[in-house]
Amino acid sequence: MKFSKLILIVLIIHIGESGHAQTMCTDADPKSQSQFSFFTTWLSLSNFGNEETNTQHYEVQTRYHLTEKDAIGIKLATWKLFAPMGIPIWNDAFLDRQAFYPGRLRETGMGITYQRKLWKSLFTTLEVMAKKTTYLDSHNTTISSGFKLYNSYHIGYHIPLFKNKRFFFLEPQLHVNHWPVNTNVPHAF
Repeated sequence: MKFSKLILIVLIIHIGESGHAQTMCTDADPKSQSQFSFFTTWLSLSNFGNEETNTQHYEVQTRYHLTEKDAIGIKLATWKLFAPMGIPIWNDAFLDRQAFYPGRLRETGMGITYQRKLWKSLFTTLEVMAKKTTYLDSHNTTISSGFKLYNSYHIGYHIPLFKNKRFFFLEPQLHVNHWPVNTNVPHAF
């Protein structure tokens, strides 16, 4: 079964059990809310358009709220990159074919997250993911595979879109990521 189908099944089951999604306990009485939250990123919903530059990004997260300010979670993610991650939009290499890989790399993994609410809706998040990385040539044939330890550090703000803060929301964030372990990377990548 493909990883994206597995994520979709988990999403449907969890929504059926809990009936809602939330990101933080923001009401005055946090005990009146579920201690679990379940959500996905907009990237999971944006997998349409040009096949050459489509990242086929799917991500789901679930969190358990330890306190009103602290939450731990599990994150499942997969994506298929066509160019190096982190090229700024203003850089000439952004979406320049010369910067593209000679194929793609598929990364699939699971990680843990910790989120701390700092002030009102301002929060920080730490994510640590173990990922399997598969390197594919231009014919979609595997040429190598390796392991990546992917860490990211976020600061963001929770913006509810409707009166019920748990259903639909935006969380714009700034984040920095790095991977201290990255094995079996082919020279062309």
